[in-house]
Amino acid sequence: MKKKLKNSRASAEFGDFQTPGGLAGRVVALLGERVRSVVEPTCGRGSLLVAALERFGGARGLGLELDAGHVADCRDALAAAGLAAEVRQADFFQVDWEAELGRLPEPMLVVGNPPWVTSAAQGAVGGANLPERSAAAVAPGLDAVTGASNFDISEWMMHRLATALVGRRATLAMLCKTSVARRLLRRLWRDGVTPAAELFAIDAAADFGAAVAACLLILDFGRPGDASCAQHPGLARAASPARFGLRDGQLVGDRDAYDRWRDFTGDGPRWRSGVKHDCAAVMELTAAGDGWCNGLGEPVDVEPELLFPLLKSSELAAGTAPRRRLLLPQRATGDDPAALRDRAPRAWRYLDRHGDRLDARKSAVYRGRPRFAVFGVGTYSFSRYKVAVSGFYRPARFRLIGPLGDRPVLFDDTCYFLSFDDSASASRALAALESEPARALLDALTFADAKRPITARLLARLDLEKLATREAR
Repeated sequence: MKKKLKNSRASAEFGDFQTPGGLAGRVVALLGERVRSVVEPTCGRGSLLVAALERFGGARGLGLELDAGHVADCRDALAAAGLAAEVRQADFFQVDWEAELGRLPEPMLVVGNPPWVTSAAQGAVGGANLPERSAAAVAPGLDAVTGASNFDISEWMMHRLATALVGRRATLAMLCKTSVARRLLRRLWRDGVTPAAELFAIDAAADFGAAVAACLLILDFGRPGDASCAQHPGLARAASPARFGLRDGQLVGDRDAYDRWRDFTGDGPRWRSGVKHDCAAVMELTAAGDGWCNGLGEPVDVEPELLFPLLKSSELAAGTAPRRRLLLPQRATGDDPAALRDRAPRAWRYLDRHGDRLDARKSAVYRGRPRFAVFGVGTYSFSRYKVAVSGFYRPARFRLIGPLGDRPVLFDDTCYFLSFDDSASASRALAALESEPARALLDALTFADAKRPITARLLARLDLEKLATREAR
């Protein structure tokens, strides 16, 4: 996603990402009938501001923008359209939005297209124009280590504006990633803020050349909502739109379907994710004659007891047999692979020979851990039977996976599984997960456009005991 961040080096690195004029016109056509003031907080060259002021003749206009060149371009665009508005240079993160919006007449429209990048991406190009990281934006514990503390700048900005608009006759209309819109709504709803909400899908590939699910989110603070949002498939209002919303403190993709089957939710079992190693070229082996070959095309000779059948996410979803073997240097996350020097010297020499690749792994999960360590391995990894599912596919496709010969099958870290010592217990769990309530609940809980619709946290919301009891009747 290319987005111009109006500050220092980031401007040059990310390139321009302005709202096309045609899209701006279609956006404002969906907005209210009467507006007395229009605000665009990061107005860029002014496409949305111009379209909104043309739509709402006589409204007072305000555009704020950090880039001085864009300020001049926006003023020129307004003049060319015969429109008047106040446009000035300002840093979004330094504006007192309550005071700024408080001086404008209502009903008010706040419209925009804030940066579609994360805090990590902004920092990676040397951008210093970031919000302070509030407690709400920083994830605790393991989430922080695995990257959940990285947050979208647009989400922070939109939440800041929404907070300033509570209690006003005002509409917030923002172009953003769909995932950002949902996280913003969840955060507002959990705080008891429930404006009337609508989400309209946009074709980000056509309008921005971006391969991401994107939308127009409209929040009307002048009309009360109910912690749910109408979801339209395009930039037009559907006659009977689906609604997602907040249920039992969590976001659900289909509110009505969830309400029908919610009695089968509860505290389900703990789902484990597969092994995370981040170096497939070294750690994953394929058969080559009577031996094994790594992803670099090299023959590999290591102790057989360290090799385990591996199912990747796509293979699990397709129901294919394992084609790879995973070189596993640990039996538990806390083990030190250095013990292989004596126990499995051929494997140790192999890992040491490719130490530069393993040392270059970027994930924070490896920080402070022994050299060559992997993540997501424990006694549960070696159970003979597992019920597993890929996180990438919707609807969910559960599989009962038994051992391959005398070796338990392992999965990559985009898969989730439950462990069992016997096939009968695994079969009962699989039947529960394939039942009508379980499938309906998973469809209701998930979002089709999510990068990883199935997660361990979501799966744990299925009460397998209740589902199994229903199936046994």
